[in-house]
Amino acid sequence: MHSHTHTWKAHANWKSWLALSCGFGLMLYGCLFIYSATHASDAFARTDLLHQPYIKQIIFYVMGTVLAFSICWKDYQSLARWAYPIYWISIALLVLVLIPGIGSMRFGARRWIDLGLFQFQPSELAKLTFLLAMAQFLSRPKNELAQPNQLIKACGFALLPFLLVLAEPDLGSAIMFLPTGFAMLFIAGAPGWFMKRVLTGAILMIAFVLAYVFFVPNQWKPIKLPDYQQRRLLVHFGTDYANHFGGANATETEKRRWRALQRQDSYNVAQAMISVGSGGLTGKGWTQGEQSNLGYLPRGVAHNDFIFSVIAEEWGLLRGSLPLLAMYGVLLAAGLHLANRSRDRLAQVLATGIVTLLFCHVFVNIGMNIRLVPVTGVPLPMVSYGGTSVLCFLAAFGLLLNIQLNHRSN
Repeated sequence: MHSHTHTWKAHANWKSWLALSCGFGLMLYGCLFIYSATHASDAFARTDLLHQPYIKQIIFYVMGTVLAFSICWKDYQSLARWAYPIYWISIALLVLVLIPGIGSMRFGARRWIDLGLFQFQPSELAKLTFLLAMAQFLSRPKNELAQPNQLIKACGFALLPFLLVLAEPDLGSAIMFLPTGFAMLFIAGAPGWFMKRVLTGAILMIAFVLAYVFFVPNQWKPIKLPDYQQRRLLVHFGTDYANHFGGANATETEKRRWRALQRQDSYNVAQAMISVGSGGLTGKGWTQGEQSNLGYLPRGVAHNDFIFSVIAEEWGLLRGSLPLLAMYGVLLAAGLHLANRSRDRLAQVLATGIVTLLFCHVFVNIGMNIRLVPVTGVPLPMVSYGGTSVLCFLAAFGLLLNIQLNHRSN
């Protein structure tokens, strides 16, 4: 224990303490606003204290903090030796969750394994194990990485969990593997010709999916996206349901039915945007948000997917949104700084992967709150309610601290 304490004193500079402060600041935001988003709910009013969402989140924060600091005691090089076994364990869990009777079905998706005390989400664990396995694989010499068979294997590390998570279906979590893998390949020094082909292929695939959804008549589609995913895209781009689904021959009754469904599908995003806008510069005050208190921002999503809207309404731009973004900015800058100054390829690639994964989650979550991106159900890291997500992001945060303490700098 003495040697570990000495390591902290010797290597934990002001940047480490600043990053730690931001991590604890994000957890404080999570506690405050999960409570605020749920305290007026009749469902939670009848629940005992230990089952209140904010109490459960505090428990997960404590567990995650212990996990994060535990990860710091053994250097990341040693942890990376276990990367492949834990990656394949997480892949096995992604397969198991798809099996009826093992995976719990909620909201039309099979994403959770019921452990009694909480619902375990294998896709969150897969993000963490993917980071370690991908970084370990890409830390090989650049001339070896330039071989086509090695590049294909590297892509496989991202595509396998992507496809399994997509099958749940969970498009939001599945997408996270792709930009993260691309950034790790880039920083590892994958050949330019290969990166251009991957990027071109991704752009063409996105264009094809959008064209398929918007311009191919439903009766001509041999493969259909899950209905709710297709409708989320239509809502985001403002497509009229009556014209898209009903067509020119739709009766007035059918058109009214389609437009009623469109209002229903766009309700969450509309209320989230009202929440953000109504907060103004300084907000209405903690626990005073009318959107969440009166249930306009739906109770089931206010404390997880749309918690940014609660923060923006109650603490406004200056007290809530900007400080939140600043804390994420510090963590992102710390990770990029580590990747830039390290001479260790494993540290470079791993830090880049963690930063990219964090950035993608923050961008997508806040983006869907302000209608910048379609709603995908991606949590706001370390702030949204959710046990598995909190544990895995704090473990990733612990890996960043580990790299800070143990990497070889330029």
